[in-house]
Amino acid sequence: MTDGLAIVMAAGKGTRMRSELPKVLVPVCGRPMIHYVLDALEAAGIERSLVVVGYRADDVRAELAGRRGVAFCLQAEQLGTGHAVMMCRDQLAAHRGATLVLAGDSPMAQASSLRTLLNEFERRRPACLLGTGVKDDPTGLGRIVRDAAGEFAGIVEERDATPAQRAIREVNLSCYVFEAAELLWALERLKADNVQREYYLTDCPGLLRRSGRRVEALPALKPVEALSINTPEELAIVEAAMRQGSP
Repeated sequence: MTDGLAIVMAAGKGTRMRSELPKVLVPVCGRPMIHYVLDALEAAGIERSLVVVGYRADDVRAELAGRRGVAFCLQAEQLGTGHAVMMCRDQLAAHRGATLVLAGDSPMAQASSLRTLLNEFERRRPACLLGTGVKDDPTGLGRIVRDAAGEFAGIVEERDATPAQRAIREVNLSCYVFEAAELLWALERLKADNVQREYYLTDCPGLLRRSGRRVEALPALKPVEALSINTPEELAIVEAAMRQGSP
């Protein structure tokens, strides 16, 4: 897979980490966490990664200056995950094909899972392919709702889920492969009509599906890939998993 493009969201401060560092520069086992994400992308065959920077952007740029195939897009004001990807519109417009979007605070991302998603995308060519996972305890994560035929129907956040939906164990892990042109189409139609007044990337698959485009979800991610880092406690859990050689 050599023509793929990745967008890595890395603009946040990570207030709950109780650190002044940009969250993606917080060390995990002695190394800034974003390097693990970029390593996984490189090993999966992605040759170009757009890193969306914001808080202390120069520090992130400096840390990644020696990495091959990395370019930067600035999100000066943090207005949600969809807004972060909007900052890459010019590069998306010049790209044809697979665009993998994932979070920079997911150091347990696995190259094998990303390869599986990219290969399935190339085989099926949907407008969007969500990389999902199955968790015994899905608490706090958006649930993947499927229709009677087993096809992707939507993402329901836990706070909005019915008791039946909360029992769903397939979850959204913020890992997507979009056709570049279809992602641009969806970004142009995103609205910030929510309490936070933010643009959510999670709305894009629904927009595409409602327009009649094909959206699929593949539970290709391992449970360990659900380990993102938002707090010092989560950092400790990820470091323990890494030391144990997970997965």
